[in-house]
Amino acid sequence: MARERVFAVIGLGTFGRQVSLELSARGGKVIAVDNQPKQVEAVKDAVTQAVLVDATDEEGLSALSLEEVDVAIVAIGDAVESGILTTAILKRSGVPYIVARAISEIHAEVLRQVGADEVINLEVDEGRRIAQRLIAPHVLDRIPISSSISFAEVYVPRSFVNSTLVRLDLRKRFSINVIAIKRTTLSVDEVGNPLKNEEVIFPDSETVLLEQDVLLVVGKNEDIEAVKEY
Repeated sequence: MARERVFAVIGLGTFGRQVSLELSARGGKVIAVDNQPKQVEAVKDAVTQAVLVDATDEEGLSALSLEEVDVAIVAIGDAVESGILTTAILKRSGVPYIVARAISEIHAEVLRQVGADEVINLEVDEGRRIAQRLIAPHVLDRIPISSSISFAEVYVPRSFVNSTLVRLDLRKRFSINVIAIKRTTLSVDEVGNPLKNEEVIFPDSETVLLEQDVLLVVGKNEDIEAVKEY
């Protein structure tokens, strides 16, 4: 039986606390760390271990059995120096994979230099998502796979409604692949209250697209954008 993955979350502000709770809810073993008693208290009943320690203190941090940690998330954002020092200590301690939060491009570059394997910038990432949503409102969400290819949720264009996938031939016309369809149907219960039901369909070539469908597609960004023209 495979060993449970162990995550260390350093910094329990809004972001770090949410990461801790989500990882724990999904079955991960979570060591949650902060230097503020109130923050540690807030998560202690939801995680595997909640520890009050200054993460920039190498001796104190090494007492956390870091050799068992598979992934460390440095969620110290605003305290720039603390986040950098913590990342460096974790790297020197041999943690296999470190995710660190940055608040600027320079901060991100320094984190990479001291050992972060992955850097996230919530402000930049969210800004990009908002801009993409505004410039392409037909695209509900987009997850980059590479610089040029994305996984996206796309509203079905009106001209596609009541057509089958084989007739539309999206792979040939747009070079995109339909992975699944999110379909919402409305009904009423026994007392007349409206019910909204959502299901995910893995389509075949004869699947007919309906007006409220959302396509889950993979393709080049420009090809996904081209769908809105139809």
